[in-house]
This record gives sequence, C-alpha cells and structure tokens, in this order.
Amino acid sequence: MTAEPHRKLPFHRPGSLMARVFAVLLCLSAAPALAETACSPDSVQLRGDWGETAFDVDVVDTPATRARGLMYVEHMPRGQGMLFVFERPQRTSFWMKNTLIPLDMLFVDETGLVRRVHENAVPGDLSGIPGGDDILVVLEINGGLSDDYGIETGTILRHPAFDQDKARWPC
Repeated sequence: MTAEPHRKLPFHRPGSLMARVFAVLLCLSAAPALAETACSPDSVQLRGDWGETAFDVDVVDTPATRARGLMYVEHMPRGQGMLFVFERPQRTSFWMKNTLIPLDMLFVDETGLVRRVHENAVPGDLSGIPGGDDILVVLEINGGLSDDYGIETGTILRHPAFDQDKARWPC
C-alpha cells in the first residue's frame, strides 16, 4: 500500500494569498503582546538617527543599590545593562571604584533625552565622570557599545521610570 502524498494547505505555499493573510493575522494577534513587553521595568529601548536597540536592565533605585552599581561584576552580556534611577533630576557624577569592566555611561534627562555619553570608562579609575545637571537616569552598558550602535547625545531612551506625560517616547 502506498501512502498518499502529503497535501499542503493553501497557506503553506510560499507567496500564496492565504500565506500572506495568515502571516498578517499572526502578526496582528501578536501585536498586543509585543506592545505590552515593549516598555517594561526590566528593559530599556533606545532610538535615534542610527536606528533602535534595546537592553535588558537591572534597575537600581535606592541609595544602597546605586552605591554598589556594577562593582565587582566580572562580565556583563552584550544585551545587558544597569539603569540608575534617581528620585528627581539632579547633578550626577560617577566613578569606577571596584568596577572590573569598561563601561559606557548614558546620562539621561527626565524626558528620556540622552544628554551626555561617556565611552569606555576605565575599570578601577577613581576620577569623577560628570554627567551634568538635571539627570534622572544613567544607563551603564558594556564599554564600546555606544560607538558600535551609534548611540550619542540626542538619542531617546524609553522606560517606565519616566513621567509618561513628559517623556519624548512614552510607554
């Protein structure tokens, strides 16, 4: 007895109208889930003339967790970062005491605008790294990634920590 050849359903044929309709419906059904995860406390999105990217972040928003930051961390995956969130916009300055990996620091105002980028902070360096005035959050990522992605002053950062009425890119 010979088996009947497998018959493909109409939406399995590449390029068929049914395949396109099925793909659109699949995307539309996934859109609400994507929108919900697009702005979450454990990730940030960045966009600029260079494009868009995202990082998974650990949020540090208390004096104790901000003081420790990324001290003693020996490795951080490329898509990870740490987001320092302050209670209100303020003058900021960081240093690299007990920090073992080079970091890029993005100093961001209360609207989500990156106001300063400090690239490749040197591990262990005790020199102050000024971020400027009126900074609400600082994103630390692996050293060199700002240059790799093209992240620069003027980039917009998106995260629920921002007052959504003031945010340039609200959630």
